Amino acid sequence: MKPFYLFLMVLWGALVFYTGYVVSEYGLNLFPYFFGDMAAWNWPGQFNLDFVMMLFLSASWTVWRNRFSATGWLLAVLAFFGGAGFLLPYLTYLARRHEGDTGAILLGRNIRETTT
Repeated sequence: MKPFYLFLMVLWGALVFYTGYVVSEYGLNLFPYFFGDMAAWNWPGQFNLDFVMMLFLSASWTVWRNRFSATGWLLAVLAFFGGAGFLLPYLTYLARRHEGDTGAILLGRNIRETTT
């Protein structure tokens, strides 16, 4: 499982580095670029729409995994707005917490409902 942790952290490091560079060059105002491409109905816009759908899916899984608790909703907001910047460290945390048990990582406490 340690290679998986390393893989997640390498991805996260690359994302942090790339994001830092982009923010230093363009600032934090990503919305005109992001939604502008979507409004233009071009390939970058299609990619952005696909990405937003993945963010909704990530947030939905996060809140479901945490049984729609207040913490789950907070984590879902972080998942939606944080993207991989949230999901990579969160999956690393879950993998360590559940000692690599993929079912427990993906299903959380919800796994007990289906197995008992």
